[in-house]
Amino acid sequence: MAIDLLNHKLDRAFDHIDASGNGVVEREDLLGLGARMLVGFGESPTSVTGASLVDSFDGIWSALAQALERDGDSGIARHDFRTAMTDAFVTGDRYDPVFRPATVAVAELCDGDKDGEIGLGEFRTMLSAFGVAYDDVDEAFDRLDRAGRGTLTVDGLVAAASEYYRSDDPSATGNWLFGAL
Repeated sequence: MAIDLLNHKLDRAFDHIDASGNGVVEREDLLGLGARMLVGFGESPTSVTGASLVDSFDGIWSALAQALERDGDSGIARHDFRTAMTDAFVTGDRYDPVFRPATVAVAELCDGDKDGEIGLGEFRTMLSAFGVAYDDVDEAFDRLDRAGRGTLTVDGLVAAASEYYRSDDPSATGNWLFGAL
């Protein structure tokens, strides 16, 4: 059960990155996801926030390639993506130094006014970049808004990402990061 849940979540992550739907993710696909977020928020890739996002996504790509013992120019098929994500970030030691900074960069991008909180509109902009259906956003937001305040904290969004990518608990709140599984 836990492996099936994790594979389902990783497959969904693969689909978020593989925007062309060709069954292979490449470095440009991951950077394209970052570019969609930057465009959605009107952020320049050369700003401090934008550069942090781009650099952290590039770091994820490098860690995936290293986990598969490949150069960074090779595409990654779904099955290999699962393997690399698991080896690098789920059971491996690369989550905190590589993946977590990327989730922080995404959450900070969502927090445009730097008040530590992310509203529904900002959350919707982020999920739109990931290709999440508009109708799934409200329920995802409500499930992640544990305090019922109508906002998510930057730290709460980072914690939800950790649960999504690393938890094998089927009832983990973070499983709602991209809508219902």
